[in-house]
Amino acid sequence: MWTCRAGFESHLFEELAWAGASPRMLGEVLVESETRPSEPPVFARTGIRVLTSLPSEQNLDPMAGALAERILDTLPKGMLVLQSFTPDSPEGNRLADEADALLEAVRARLPADRLLEETWRAREAGATLVELCVAPGVVMMGEVPAREALSLSPGGRQRMRRGADSPSRAAMKLEEALVNLPFEPGRGEVCVDLGAAPGGWTQRLVARGARVIAVDPAKLMPELAHHPRVEHVQESAFAYTPEEPVDWLCCDMAWRPLEVAQLLAKWGRRDWATHLVANIKLPMKDKNPLLLRVRHILTEEGGWQGLTMRQLYHDRDEVTVTAHRGQ
Repeated sequence: MWTCRAGFESHLFEELAWAGASPRMLGEVLVESETRPSEPPVFARTGIRVLTSLPSEQNLDPMAGALAERILDTLPKGMLVLQSFTPDSPEGNRLADEADALLEAVRARLPADRLLEETWRAREAGATLVELCVAPGVVMMGEVPAREALSLSPGGRQRMRRGADSPSRAAMKLEEALVNLPFEPGRGEVCVDLGAAPGGWTQRLVARGARVIAVDPAKLMPELAHHPRVEHVQESAFAYTPEEPVDWLCCDMAWRPLEVAQLLAKWGRRDWATHLVANIKLPMKDKNPLLLRVRHILTEEGGWQGLTMRQLYHDRDEVTVTAHRGQ
């Protein structure tokens, strides 16, 4: 079973169908498939192998204990990270209290040494992520090895905190992308931020200790424009050429997707950057065919390796891509 952003069910369904996974719509933001594709679906927030599916009443609280007992019988062995979620839709979100009650009922019946409390350690600990999905009329329990999980957040909803001084919500997209990478921009590394203004991504990179070359004809927020580790180049991202290769190329431009892909491919082809984090805007209806072209441009023409392409929780009509060169 897969979760996605509301309104993107048909795109996720199409991806799974193209992969021969025999998908079926379950309801708003939920799609199931018979198999798990070898390539993670772009529009999936999370995916779990369903072990138990039980009907539920409108009010789940009185049934939580009985449902928990039935769920215990099918829990996987070993160390577990146990979470609950509801579909990210108006109808699903109204069931949040029921999901919390069921989670607590299951937790109360498990030995403490079966549960890994530090979710961020799940992959290195070899734990299994167990998700309890409370949806209208049904409760599902599923699992996925943490090392294979698309997200370690319940239902794939990786909420990031927006700082009070953040100039835009764009910073949360970068934060979420970096959470899912095994490494991130660090102290002393050089990052180029294409289309930087007003400075959401630049701000977060500087906070990590990086030096940032912010490329944008528009102005940055004042505290960034005068920051000692920020160099503002006021020209088009398409015209800019770095003086020497940099560690990270970051890009969140509201521009035509194929032109942005060609620009990112140029950086890869010329070995101008080692790591890539970028957003590709998708205002069109036929998103999957365009993403195939973007993937081809970045990998075959640009030489970027280890490409990931995901619609993250903080993405809207867009996807986030990450990649690297020469590793």
